[in-house]
Amino acid sequence: MLAVVLAAGRGERLRPLTLTRPKVMLEVGGKPLLAHVLGALRSSG
Repeated sequence: MLAVVLAAGRGERLRPLTLTRPKVMLEVGGKPLLAHVLGALRSSG
């Protein structure tokens, strides 16, 4: 399987949370948002 994960942008709507880290590294439910995206991709096959 090949996939492209779009993880770009400055995350201006999430400021001040994104002043120190990219939005894909913000924790949601105890793990980075990117981990949730990759987990969903992995489970889809």
